[in-house]
Amino acid sequence: MIKHALSVTREADFAAWYQNVITEADLAEESGVRGCMVIRPWGYGIWERIQRLLDDRIKATGHENCYFPLFIPLSYFEKEAEHVDGFAKEMAVVTHHRLIADGKGGLVPDPAAKLEEPLVVRPTSETVIGTAFARWVQSWRDLPVLINQWANVVRWEMRTRMFLRTTEFLWQEGHTAHASEAEARAETLKMLEVYRSFAEDVVALPVVAGEKPENERFPGAVATYSIEAMMQDGKALQAGTSHFLGTNFSAAQNIRFQNTEGQLELAQTTSWGMSTRMIGGLIMVHGDDDGLRVPPRVAPWQIVIVPMLRDGPEDEAVLGYCRTLQAELAALSAFGEPVRALLDAKPVKAATKRWGWVKKGAPVIVEVGGRDVAGGNVSVVRRDRLYRDDGKLDSALVARGDFVGGAAALLGEVQASLHADARARLDANIRRDVADFADLEAHFAESEIRPGWLEIQWSKPSGAALDAVVERLKALKLTLRNVPLGAAPAVGACIFTGTPAVERVLVGRAY
Repeated sequence: MIKHALSVTREADFAAWYQNVITEADLAEESGVRGCMVIRPWGYGIWERIQRLLDDRIKATGHENCYFPLFIPLSYFEKEAEHVDGFAKEMAVVTHHRLIADGKGGLVPDPAAKLEEPLVVRPTSETVIGTAFARWVQSWRDLPVLINQWANVVRWEMRTRMFLRTTEFLWQEGHTAHASEAEARAETLKMLEVYRSFAEDVVALPVVAGEKPENERFPGAVATYSIEAMMQDGKALQAGTSHFLGTNFSAAQNIRFQNTEGQLELAQTTSWGMSTRMIGGLIMVHGDDDGLRVPPRVAPWQIVIVPMLRDGPEDEAVLGYCRTLQAELAALSAFGEPVRALLDAKPVKAATKRWGWVKKGAPVIVEVGGRDVAGGNVSVVRRDRLYRDDGKLDSALVARGDFVGGAAALLGEVQASLHADARARLDANIRRDVADFADLEAHFAESEIRPGWLEIQWSKPSGAALDAVVERLKALKLTLRNVPLGAAPAVGACIFTGTPAVERVLVGRAY
């Protein structure tokens, strides 16, 4: 049997395994504030890679970065009733600007320092950005407005889990204003495709892109689209969203422009976002019982060199050999960027360092000892394929020149391998043959551990009819995920209403 690096396996307890990966991979830790986390350098390094590569794609579509305040006047939210109702239970509110001693050794808000108007700690920025758009947009010549900001937001979650649902998290939020509905809808779908291709190509995360049902729309949106990823336990994770807001926010925030005929019109707006939740998805899609596996494109270090030192005279030769190897690798290019190679020369046993990097998920780990130096070789471990068929560590002895010459291609293979494994899992765990609600119930009752998703016939009910469907699913701990773009045509009857189906919808358990 293989003795894995983690103390708990995915099969034994997926939730405990997830937390164990975060701890052992040095991704994040508790902060002392419920629902807030300290993101450690390896975890933040992954976020920086995601941020940099996604930012490039956002800017390539014509958007510019800016920044808006963390504090938003409560009155801004009150202008948009549906929006404030959707976030009211999650808002953190600042009411005072000073503390005073309570005479008992503690501090309390100073009654004399109460704010004239409470300030909401940013849960999302539609209202404050809409107010700015109202100042910026006067004429059709001012449109479109295409902006993005990288920021933190606060939503007072009752149940928290690192990277998946935290009180404070990091994200980017794009906001745009357009002269026509057609242009705004096209923008919404364009950014959805940016997210889809980014998740697939960069994070190696296979997703299903589609439109959210009415009950899952962003508060105040006309239409919401998402990318849904399947975790190894079969649950769905909403990994990015794009919203067509129509004129709902522009009416509330008075975003009007003079059109080419000289008449005043409301601008059509959109918003879209992706957050540190993507790291949670990366863990649960790519992780194994030895820790994290990071796709090379988002790995802070793609190749880690571990010298096997013995506190002897040969150590300097080993270190020199490793430094040269590091320089040779850094001179290479992979995925259009210089290869990121780290020499880990910390005074720690080589085996301890190796397994530390295995748990962190470094894509390629290279070990170098005295005999490797003498023979001009390196010992290479691929994190995507850690063990041989006999259960032993798959450490391949490779001539140094051959390894350097093939390093960029090797990183490409690891990236593709992780994506292929996750794609096969996703495709194998979506059923499309469920004919009625009894079959749906049976599927999730019989597949409690990893039930995957069902793609079912859907009549697109609304109002009370939709509420009834949501309640039936809620009793089974299920939710409607999205209506996949490009799905096969609907045929037959909706399994919920019995009326003719008009599209197909995904159903599953979710984070």
